[in-house]
Amino acid sequence: MQALRFHAAKDLRVEEIPAPGNPGPGQVLIENRFCGICGTDLHEYAYGPIFIPREPHPFTGAHGAQVLGHEFGGVVTAVGEGVAHVKPGDRVSVQPLIMPRSGDYFAARGLFHLSTQLALAGLSWGSGGMAQQALLNDYNVEPIPDDLSDEEAALIEPTAVAVYACDRAGIRAGESVLITGAGPIGILTAMAARAAGATQLFISDLNDTRLRLAQEILGEVRTINPRSEKVGEVVRAATEGGVGCDVAIECVGNEHALKNCVDAVRKQGVVVQTGLHPGESPLGWFDVTFKDIDIRGAWAYPTHYWPRVARLIASGAIPARKIVTKRIALAEAVKEGFDQLLDPAGTQLKILIDLSR
Repeated sequence: MQALRFHAAKDLRVEEIPAPGNPGPGQVLIENRFCGICGTDLHEYAYGPIFIPREPHPFTGAHGAQVLGHEFGGVVTAVGEGVAHVKPGDRVSVQPLIMPRSGDYFAARGLFHLSTQLALAGLSWGSGGMAQQALLNDYNVEPIPDDLSDEEAALIEPTAVAVYACDRAGIRAGESVLITGAGPIGILTAMAARAAGATQLFISDLNDTRLRLAQEILGEVRTINPRSEKVGEVVRAATEGGVGCDVAIECVGNEHALKNCVDAVRKQGVVVQTGLHPGESPLGWFDVTFKDIDIRGAWAYPTHYWPRVARLIASGAIPARKIVTKRIALAEAVKEGFDQLLDPAGTQLKILIDLSR
């Protein structure tokens, strides 16, 4: 079968590889339909390997050339012994986190996403979404409702990241929220914040093209470019009492964006760090203490989020499909997908690979 595999930084190859075998006990084989290119995939392409293991992964044993893609869905073609929740012909979305299901401190508490042996389909597992087929564990495969499209099935994973960030923030109806970063996760987080009841949204980014796209997609949102405006001043000037926003969610992994969040949030507000910082980031801890604020991390998502996020998308509460700016074939993935998304012009948001083309 055809697959896009990571070999090294700047070395992605669409090549012929053996198709997965028949599913074993507790496994599911799917024919992939759509797969999104994630920021994590871009980082692997540009600077990797980062999450892709150089040595055999301690839980899955995966290493070497890696089929990419963890934002995907498809159609079940075969199931192994003991699999009862899906059957051949079912349309599904993939929850890509792979980890011990027992005998683990976090697994015993249902916090599978916090496992110290965590692996991901498309990064540290034999299969990924950027291939014609994928072999997965039964718990990785979630059936989707009839009113959810195949494209939207591939958007559940990044939307789950956004929903969890808003859950960690504890957003309540009527609150004001700043999002730093107008990429796919940032815009999805703004959508999720609105679905949670936020009535005043701010979004900042250094790229005016991204800010324009965010305005078109989100409608009523105050966009801010930190090159020309001070984020904290803009937010304070627009919020009740001039105190700042209730919640700030950092979706970039940039120390300046995090500092802007701390500056813009009101006293006793909440800052959630969603973007992954590549190194140590200094922060003005005097302000953290003086403003009496909470700073919380938001890593991935609890694995049980899939049905909830699917409902949010299918109902239109989170119109995730709006972030898709391009659809391409697997053969075009490097030039028309990865390279386009790394273009500083920022004209693309989410690119989906159509595995049926």
